[in-house]
This record gives sequence, C-alpha cells and structure tokens, in this order.
Amino acid sequence: MPRLKAILLFVATLGFMVASYSARNFRGYEPGDFPVPYTDPPIQPAGWAFAIWGLIYLWLIVHAGYGLFKRADDAGWDAPRWPLIISIALGASWLEVAMTAPLWATAQIWIMWAGAALAMTAAPKATQRWILAAPIGLYAGWLTAASGVATGVVLIGYGILSETAASLVMLAVIAAIALTLTRRFAPPASYPAGVIWALIGIIAANLSAAPVIAGAAALAAVALAFAAKPLLTSSWR
Repeated sequence: MPRLKAILLFVATLGFMVASYSARNFRGYEPGDFPVPYTDPPIQPAGWAFAIWGLIYLWLIVHAGYGLFKRADDAGWDAPRWPLIISIALGASWLEVAMTAPLWATAQIWIMWAGAALAMTAAPKATQRWILAAPIGLYAGWLTAASGVATGVVLIGYGILSETAASLVMLAVIAAIALTLTRRFAPPASYPAGVIWALIGIIAANLSAAPVIAGAAALAAVALAFAAKPLLTSSWR
C-alpha cells in the first residue's frame, strides 16, 4: 500500500503540473461570472506573485519522485501521502473549474488547503526536511493565502461585502490561520514563507490605490515573520 500511494502521488503531481498549462492564461475569476461587476479586487496579489507556482510545481515533483524511487516504503514519507494526494488531485482540475464556476472552485480550493495542511502536519519535521516537509509547506502556505483571496473575490462579486471590507476580513482570516498553524504545529519555514510571499503581492498591488489594504497586509506579514523566527533556526539544525 505505501508503494501504491507513492505511485498515485507521483502521477497526481505530474497531472497537476500538466493541467496548469491548459489554463496558463488564467488571471483570477472572471468578473462576468458574478452579479456585481468589479475590477482588480484589492485582495488579489500582483500578477508576478503567482510565479511562485513554478517553484511549487518543481518542488512537489522532486518530493513525489524522490518519495517513489527512494522512500516508497518509508513510514515517515508515507504519513502525509493520502491528504496530499487528495489535495493535488483536486488541484489538477481547479483551474478549469475556476474559469466556469467560481463558487465551486472556492469550495474546492479550501478542500485543497485542508489536505495540504493535514499533509504538512503529518510529515516528519526532522527527516530530510528540505525534500519531505518543505515542499508541502510551501504549497500549503500559498493555498492558505489563495483560499482567502478566492473567498474575498466571491464576497465582492456577490455584493456580500464591499471591496475594502471583504479584503480586510479575509486578510484577518489568512493571518489567523497562518499564525495558528505556525505557532501550534511548528511547520517548515517554507509554510509562512508562502503566505508572506502572497501578502507581499497584496501589498504591491495596493500601495497606491488602497493603502489601508496594503497596510493591513503588511501588518499580517510582519506578525507572521516574527512568529516564524524559531522555524528559521530549527530549519538549519
């Protein structure tokens, strides 16, 4: 069974990466899919921030490949596989869903985040950290922010909250989740790094147009950076 899971994870990860190229022009939910029109929701990071997906895909492929060919039957490597398989398998279809059904895509990305977070907490912290836990951590960190961003856009697009209110609420949710996971579970440093990268993208997108949003994102990033300081030390042990 561990070897079968290792194979499934490798195949799912390859599919996840390949599927991303079928929708490589995706830049967020289409405003026309919502009853309330909007342009450039402030909760959305600057476009360049999404380049982190290249690193995420590459690192996850290395993780899955090494786990299959070198650690297929290792109990520590096997521990995070089921939740990670579920998360990544859902990720392979997420872009296609997001282009046609934002509500379903938002529910889907939260399930992806839950799977990634469970996998991250199940992965051993002291065993081959940079190839076992760290790739999962970066993936989970980005999904923490991405889930909040997707929800914020839905709140704006359905007129539930104003652009400013939705952005501030979801920034608070992202910060609360990231701080809780960082303090309680001592994840790899790549986890808070993924969240902070997204927050930097939000800061950059709002510096001139919405300084209140940029300031809130900056406060969240600073708080998370301070919470992550012990992780930076332990990562090099």
